[in-house]
Amino acid sequence: MAIRVVVAEDSLLVREGICELLGHESDVEVVAAVGDLPSLERAVTESAPDVVLTDIRMPPDKTDEGIRIATRLRDEQPETGVVVLSQHSDPAYALALLERGSDRRAFLLKDRVRNRAELLAAIRAVAAGGSMIDPKIVEALIDARTRADRSPLNELTPREREVLEEIAQGKSNAAIGESLFLTKRAVEKHINSIFMKLGLGDAEDVSKRVKAALILLADGAGARTGGSHDGA
Repeated sequence: MAIRVVVAEDSLLVREGICELLGHESDVEVVAAVGDLPSLERAVTESAPDVVLTDIRMPPDKTDEGIRIATRLRDEQPETGVVVLSQHSDPAYALALLERGSDRRAFLLKDRVRNRAELLAAIRAVAAGGSMIDPKIVEALIDARTRADRSPLNELTPREREVLEEIAQGKSNAAIGESLFLTKRAVEKHINSIFMKLGLGDAEDVSKRVKAALILLADGAGARTGGSHDGA
């Protein structure tokens, strides 16, 4: 029995090219081809495909529509496989796709579309319950982890990270103390320790706060919060 596939790609030429590639395979049937998220959602409901092959960015927002449909299907149609195609090897998207498990999920760079064998391997893998990740994405994930492991932010305690996140929001020492239930002296102590660990001990006072915030933001850690509330 053929694998039923819905293709979602906003570029008409790319969409038709994919359909042409898949049309030559006896074990794959393209049941719908669409160019935006609302159309994809309707096609999934109406066609009940085995696999959704989707671009990561499509109208209406052109942000992370491919990831969003994959998340929705994980809840509503867990037996449906999803192959996400991306123009860029951004590991954040791959992590978002695999956050709740790698089964029936594949992440490929769009360059792979030209290689029929690789594209078909991904479709067949997710249809069978497996997964596939583009080697370049794996390299990017390893590079990101290596940079994170070398980050001076790793030297901070959970409480110091919380204080740094407050600094990054532009808060004064008094506001930080109020937010984290710390005394003025405790806040100053944590901030001095943060500056020393980040190698900012010799910088001007205002410059220290700005540079510390930039280090945090550059590391991509602004949305993460340490779990400790040790009161000091």
